[in-house]
Amino acid sequence: MSDDDSTPSVCPSRRDLLRGCLRGAALFGLGSLVGATASGRTKPRSWVWQIDPWKCIWCGKCTTACVLTPSAVKCVRDMPICGYCEICTGYNDAVRLADDEAAENQICPTYAISRKLVPENYPYYEYLVDEDLCIGCGKCAHGCTEFGNGSMYLQIKHDLCVDCNECAIAMACPAQAIVRVSVDRPYLLKGGIVEEVLDEDNTRLDMIQREPPWTRDDSRAGRYR
Repeated sequence: MSDDDSTPSVCPSRRDLLRGCLRGAALFGLGSLVGATASGRTKPRSWVWQIDPWKCIWCGKCTTACVLTPSAVKCVRDMPICGYCEICTGYNDAVRLADDEAAENQICPTYAISRKLVPENYPYYEYLVDEDLCIGCGKCAHGCTEFGNGSMYLQIKHDLCVDCNECAIAMACPAQAIVRVSVDRPYLLKGGIVEEVLDEDNTRLDMIQREPPWTRDDSRAGRYR
């Protein structure tokens, strides 16, 4: 083959070499970032956010600061320390017109708390919280703690919480009551808590009691001994 028929070789310019190096570095960096992100997502978290009921001051930030509407914070009833009061200041407004179930005499702004008479122990009443209506305002917990046994208090429900890396409520809480706890003990309970199992007609089918991570004799429970 003659020299005239040969294809001339094309040498890349310095600019082309530099452009190729930069493109390769960018792709490598992007791949590393995606890999690190994917790795971080699959790594199980060892902690969750929760409310320390002995630090909570019922400021209302749980309602307004949570990224969810309604808030993932709900009132829980700690039945082993409940007094089953006829006049419950977690249900009735401290300043009320009458001692009855009329709306104007209830403390909950969304009427999430109801009560029913315990016939075998008259005049005792059992108080129920409708989580679908509860907005986590803490008014019931405030009233119950100030004038009662403190059996109503707020907790972050982990079937609702989206587990933000930086909890918006924690950043807004003036009492620093939002703390990180182990996923093995995701709730901070004053005593044993009893949960109801209801059917579609809100008829109680069963009661489930969970053991608390500490008891009321703990030093942190001094206010309620």
